[in-house]
Amino acid sequence: MLQDLRNKNKKISVVGLGYVGLPIALEFGRKFSVVGFDIDAKRIESLKQKADAGDEVKKDAFENTNVFFTTDANELMNCAFHIVAVPTPVDEHRVPDLSPLISATKTVGKILKKGDYVIYESTVYPGCTEDICLPLLEELSGLKLNADFKLGYSPERINPGDVQHTLMNVIKIVSGSDDEALENIAAIYSEIVQPGVYKASSLKVAEAAKILENTQRDLNIALMNELSIILDRMNVSTHEVIEAAGTKWNFHKYHPGLVGGHCIGVDPYYLTYKSIQLGYEPEVILSGRKVNDNMALYVARRCLQKLIEAGKNLKDSKILVMGITFKENVTDIRNSKVADLINELKSFGLHVDVVDPNVTNEEVQHEYQFELLDNVREKYDAIIVAVAHKEYIVLNEDYFLDHATENCLLIDIKGIYRNKIEKLSYWTL
Repeated sequence: MLQDLRNKNKKISVVGLGYVGLPIALEFGRKFSVVGFDIDAKRIESLKQKADAGDEVKKDAFENTNVFFTTDANELMNCAFHIVAVPTPVDEHRVPDLSPLISATKTVGKILKKGDYVIYESTVYPGCTEDICLPLLEELSGLKLNADFKLGYSPERINPGDVQHTLMNVIKIVSGSDDEALENIAAIYSEIVQPGVYKASSLKVAEAAKILENTQRDLNIALMNELSIILDRMNVSTHEVIEAAGTKWNFHKYHPGLVGGHCIGVDPYYLTYKSIQLGYEPEVILSGRKVNDNMALYVARRCLQKLIEAGKNLKDSKILVMGITFKENVTDIRNSKVADLINELKSFGLHVDVVDPNVTNEEVQHEYQFELLDNVREKYDAIIVAVAHKEYIVLNEDYFLDHATENCLLIDIKGIYRNKIEKLSYWTL
């Protein structure tokens, strides 16, 4: 397979060109012939112009790549190594929504031919690839696993906004449906991943490893969030406690905050969903999720309490929220817990304005049905810096004073202005 790809006798397909699929397509496109497929026609047209609407991939990354972008599934018939990298969200009940994965699997199954490989990168619960995807591939293609085609799973490790830990310089976990599949998949990914690959013994091990990575982080942040709630009642700084504890060699520095996005805030629910199916009711994981899911409400209530303490009339109070993306220095607003915070504040009848330098009003209206201001126009009774964008880190107290009413409250969720505020009322997690 590797030699055929090198000789351009076979092509790689990447199904799903989001923040995971696009970098994969471009990196493989520097070595091999690649077909990049997505059902979003608008996005395909943008990619043909070497423009990533999410701004995760810069224009120069498209240079010297052999990638054909298309919405035509028939083009996948010319490929032999298929990589599926579609979203795996949860629904409003926090149940895994596998519809994008199933749809992509059907697309690949219809064009699958003897000798082909199918590798999944989408985050799923252990066993999903073999229990859900494999039967569809076999049914639609009329082929049999290992006798006719190979299956693999290689979890994505792309961190949005992180220019240091990228696809090319982070060890890649790979797995295959048999020894031959594992060796070939490992060899092909090794062509673009500089530190090399880790060969998992099975697809389930690779699937579980991905879930564990994000669940571990979720639980550690939940611990810090719960600690911050406790310490706040004692009027003790959580950040100072973390710094003090961090002097011990084996202490891991996690910090409190809003946990959203499409990984840490979602992936643990895939594991708990499978656990409940198997008859075990998880306690620790769901407890951590409950703490993190409730942090937006906690911040909103603390804001109200602080406003009342400052003698503010809640009915007339105006709040400015700075930052709506799910993390700093990205354009992605999906599953942003800042949106939950805004909705909580509005539910109490407060007037809330929102700004963010990285997104447009159109995007926010489409996703959350509220307005995004292009700039700060008024004076506010409370200013909430919700996301540590680079544009906000450089701000000083004078900036906030220019937009503050008397006795204005500054809520700094990430603690970026700690020990820098003297005139405003200040609160952080």
